[in-house]
Amino acid sequence: MWRGFFISLSRNRIMKERVMRWGFVRRAASRFVAGETLEDGLRALRELEALGIRGILDHLGENVESAADALRATEDYLLALDRIETFGPGKPHTVSSLPHLAVKLTHLGLDIREELCERNLRRLIERAAQAGTVVEIDMESSAYTERTLNLYRRLASSYPNVWIAIQAYLYRSREDVERLIEEGIARIRLCKGAYQEPPHIAYPRKRDVDANYIRLMERLLSAEARARGAYVAIATHDERIIQHALRRVAEWQVPREAFEFQMLYGIRRDLQVALARQGFVVRVYVPYGTEWYPYFMRRLGERPANVWFVARNLLRA
Repeated sequence: MWRGFFISLSRNRIMKERVMRWGFVRRAASRFVAGETLEDGLRALRELEALGIRGILDHLGENVESAADALRATEDYLLALDRIETFGPGKPHTVSSLPHLAVKLTHLGLDIREELCERNLRRLIERAAQAGTVVEIDMESSAYTERTLNLYRRLASSYPNVWIAIQAYLYRSREDVERLIEEGIARIRLCKGAYQEPPHIAYPRKRDVDANYIRLMERLLSAEARARGAYVAIATHDERIIQHALRRVAEWQVPREAFEFQMLYGIRRDLQVALARQGFVVRVYVPYGTEWYPYFMRRLGERPANVWFVARNLLRA
């Protein structure tokens, strides 16, 4: 119920215009969003770096409505890559110490024209390769899954510094993972999924999503998948799943160069630090920008605890 409610709010333009003016909501959002400027995002990355945690920089935005807006977003991403490069020397492979860049294809013009989106994305990937870092393609709602995967496939063989997100709540993800492994381009951020999907497309129950997540994670950690070049970013805050991953890694002697843990800014910093201190690669997704409203609503929908966090801020307002 909560999830559907907040996801519907994330798409409501009238509520967006109202809510973004409310000071207490902006303060609550600051837990999950580094700020509204690139400098805010870079500052958060530096703070994480001091703790031994790597970062993913995400300039928030999606579903642009004109080619000019898509170009503007691309230029903003290119500027972010210029600044990322100043973090130090990197190499364009899966364990680059430089911050990664996360992008949504609808921010680059996918709703307008696929060729436009591909041209913009290619510019970012090529610039990221020069800088020595990675572009991670976010997965949006199921309406975009096939087009997103097709675009990734067209670029992944030529550009080893591009990754793709796979959502464990979709029924199709098992087949998608198998195909990417077979093609030798399974460089995957494995997440559970943050959109409201109908039950004929996605598992409606959390326990089924968790079970599928573990199946996909184990497949990507398997010796066969690794032999085909698979790399998995285990993107979850679920301690039960993380402990399961650690047991499998030890049991199967999975090298630490074959996987990493990813989490969101503002959630479970204690767990992030604990894993980093054990020598695991931990990367935190750091969003910034003025278009924080849809992202924030999706975070509220994921966990009731996030709703109570906002409620406490409301009582103080």
